[in-house]
Amino acid sequence: MKYSKTGLVALVVLRLATGWHFFYEGMVKVLNPDWTSKAYLLDSGGFLKSMFEWMALNDSVLPVVDFLNAWGLTLIGLSLLLGIFCRAGALAGMLLLLFYYLSHPAFPGIEYLFPTDGSYFIINKTLVELFALFVIFAFPTAHIIGVERFWAAKNRRPE
Repeated sequence: MKYSKTGLVALVVLRLATGWHFFYEGMVKVLNPDWTSKAYLLDSGGFLKSMFEWMALNDSVLPVVDFLNAWGLTLIGLSLLLGIFCRAGALAGMLLLLFYYLSHPAFPGIEYLFPTDGSYFIINKTLVELFALFVIFAFPTAHIIGVERFWAAKNRRPE
């Protein structure tokens, strides 16, 4: 796929900014031994509320959810920052963000204990970032600017 210089810069900046956000959020959780998703899960709303509450209240499930969340964020972020396995990282990130959105959907009439930092109606920042990851998935750049470039160079056929 060919990109204009401006298009390539925009896509790489989007990938790096999204990667940084995932990586930083993950590392904050990984480096804090007291961090848990329990309060967030208990604050869930929407039609999957009972599933998220079950995760929070199940002593054998919660540590797995916490581990997958913290390390998932970190590894997805690294993938996007380094430009390695970016399409897989973008898919994993979209799945994780979908879970975040479904646990706290921006639907009218759902109140949460923890206030959001804005007013939302259906579309919130979580969904916007999910769409950004879809763009990163659809228009990959790691084969041009990223570690994947080295694999792409090895796999190019001589003309």
